[in-house]
Amino acid sequence: MLVSRIASGLDRKRFTSLVGLFTPGWLKDRCENLSLPTVVIPMRSQWDVGWIIRCCAVVRQERVELIHAHEFRANVFGAIVAKLCGIPLVGTVHGKNYYPDHVKRRMAYRWVSTAAKMVAVSEDLRRFLQDRVGVHQDHIARIYNGVDMPERMSTKQVAQFRSDLGITPSEFVLGIVGSLYPIKGHAYLFDAFRSVLKLHPKTKLLVVGQGDLEDSLKRQVSELGIDHAVSFLGLRNDVPSILASLDLFVLPSLSEGLSVALLEAMSAAVPVVASSVGGTPEIVQDGQTGLLVSPENASELADRILEIINNRDKSKLLGERGRERVAKEFTTARMFEQYQELYDGCLSGTP
Repeated sequence: MLVSRIASGLDRKRFTSLVGLFTPGWLKDRCENLSLPTVVIPMRSQWDVGWIIRCCAVVRQERVELIHAHEFRANVFGAIVAKLCGIPLVGTVHGKNYYPDHVKRRMAYRWVSTAAKMVAVSEDLRRFLQDRVGVHQDHIARIYNGVDMPERMSTKQVAQFRSDLGITPSEFVLGIVGSLYPIKGHAYLFDAFRSVLKLHPKTKLLVVGQGDLEDSLKRQVSELGIDHAVSFLGLRNDVPSILASLDLFVLPSLSEGLSVALLEAMSAAVPVVASSVGGTPEIVQDGQTGLLVSPENASELADRILEIINNRDKSKLLGERGRERVAKEFTTARMFEQYQELYDGCLSGTP
């Protein structure tokens, strides 16, 4: 999602974007819907030398002057292509959960950093790349992810949207948006939600996203006896409307770079409860713009959810303060400006 957001939001008088993908799918469809030129270069194996040759051919044919890659595989292969083609690379790193025990990955990123300007999406991640991975501080920039500030949905619009999702006016609605992977902490949220339901049976949980854990998470929900109150919505293209319709957004992650879903929820003035991991505390000021909890702690998570349910005035205040914080520090305009300055520096040879 962030790839298409950056590519479509750059100043088109200064930059022309060509999006390169490893596979077709929803991101390709989204890019094409945004009228972004898009090319799919399939990678046939983990170390597909032919991919490098094919990508170099595209770079030269399209006269690409700078590559902006995202995450490990694209950053490593992008660095190889950039070196072969003699152009600069910007490599954005979004997370860190799989690095500490993988020496080869750390070594690969140290090499990438010699060929690229690396971007960490949070200060926590910047420190991690420097201290744990071994990337020199001069090779890392910190650029926060940004989101657009949405127009507020009217009370009538929210009521209609909730009705379309099968939610009654008297139900309190929680939501989580994210891939269904262990690192996102869904299992702890479901344990917490069972405790919440015992005290507030008119509560609903919406789960947006897809991933490898879908079947096991649905089994857990069934075994906990909460399947009547949990809706798995899958991958959606109306996430902003879903977020605006929530009474509370929950992010129980075990690790995070800087969550775009969290920013989007806060931009919609939805109160948030989130794990105090990664860059999240850089967004959420506990008790001021949201509530923070320890990761992997279902009991604490349940308590903070109940705190929101039982204090609607505090809930509203947290939501409004959260929206103000995003508008001040985490907008797409601010992100675009910083990336464009970085591009200019790389292209001039002085990043």
